[in-house]
Amino acid sequence: MLRKENILLVDDDIQILELLQRHLKSMDYHTYKAVSVKEALHILKDTEIDLLITDINMPEVDGIQLIKYAAEHHPDMSKLVVTGFPSVEDALSVIKSGATDYLTKPFTKMELAEAVKKSLKSGMSKRTILSSKNTLITNGYADMIGKSEAFQKVTEVIDRVKDNRATVLVRGESGTGKELVARAIHYSGKFARAPFIAVNCGAIPENLLEAELFGYTKGAFTGANENRQGFFQAANQGTIFLDEIGNASLVVQSKLLRVLQEKEVTKVGSQRSEKVEVRVIAATNSDLDELIAKKIFREDLYYRLTVVSINVPPLRDRPTDIPLLIERFLRKYGMEYKDRLVRITPDALGVLERYLWPGNIRELENVVQRAVIMCDGEIKLQHLPNELKYQIDFPKKGFPTLQEKEKEYIQQVLASTGGNKTKAAEILGVDRKTLRGKLK
Repeated sequence: MLRKENILLVDDDIQILELLQRHLKSMDYHTYKAVSVKEALHILKDTEIDLLITDINMPEVDGIQLIKYAAEHHPDMSKLVVTGFPSVEDALSVIKSGATDYLTKPFTKMELAEAVKKSLKSGMSKRTILSSKNTLITNGYADMIGKSEAFQKVTEVIDRVKDNRATVLVRGESGTGKELVARAIHYSGKFARAPFIAVNCGAIPENLLEAELFGYTKGAFTGANENRQGFFQAANQGTIFLDEIGNASLVVQSKLLRVLQEKEVTKVGSQRSEKVEVRVIAATNSDLDELIAKKIFREDLYYRLTVVSINVPPLRDRPTDIPLLIERFLRKYGMEYKDRLVRITPDALGVLERYLWPGNIRELENVVQRAVIMCDGEIKLQHLPNELKYQIDFPKKGFPTLQEKEKEYIQQVLASTGGNKTKAAEILGVDRKTLRGKLK
């Protein structure tokens, strides 16, 4: 026996709800009723619905927002809008929001039956898939991908510095690909055959960083049982990439300054310096100016590091690059997990293009990787995290307190800076300590 289709009816007019329910029950459909969008969301959360029928004009949150929410959170569900405004503009707005059809008030029982049948049928057939292989064009630089103006500015600087040993400071938020920039500088230039050594200064304990960078002699400290070369010696004639340079201690900073000035390093426990020819590329997501003001970063080292400065833009500032990055990750993880190219639906691609990506490229890659694992060859809306999809913000009742409004504004500023508290504090006109206090 075939299951009856489940239809959710949403309207703040009780009489309309009762009328719709009577008609649909007589057509052998199973119905659920909701007098508000909030109530409808509770039903959608716990019940498998085949067709959503909603009015547009409702208090607090309207039917258009419900349609947008359902289009992304329940993409396989058909959506029918009941409207008393049959203008062309309204009709286009409804369809554009994700509805499969609309029905104009007043309507007859026969018109309702035809609209419901048409919507259910349309929802079953509307399953077009976009193959990234056929629609996305890749434009890469080494392992970097992009075509935006912001991306081109980065590659222009890379072209300028790749064939010389000028010291470079790469700035950018976490996850923007600062190490990729460093690798592009090294491997696209004339020193590509020489070593490239990447060091995460934030991942090595402060008391060990000096020994790891410059090496040590036997007996220099407890556990130093032999002479050992450091990362700088290993990178001789090539490039050393110092990530999270802002985490280096003042002692390490002093030795780094000597390396940059004198082209020589001294092992821990040794009195003899060694000459090295190394290109230094440093990177940070910290505000070095603020660290200088706090006397925890040397100003003279800062000027030595910034012979050339590259600012890597956050992903939200290069939205045209998102489809290209998605294609790269689809190919990478499709072959790794599925042994074939994985495709993505236009709706799913649209959600990924719209999201602001506070975690930047690293976050995008993680989302695509997970979606590839969870899908069966094509990524659909249901394979994406709910937090990326359209959300409904229900208005709060009553007036918020001044503290609540202040915190809400701070959160908006933080979101616009991708969670960068230093930049948010600058916009708000307060220091980081004050900002931290207001966020508690």
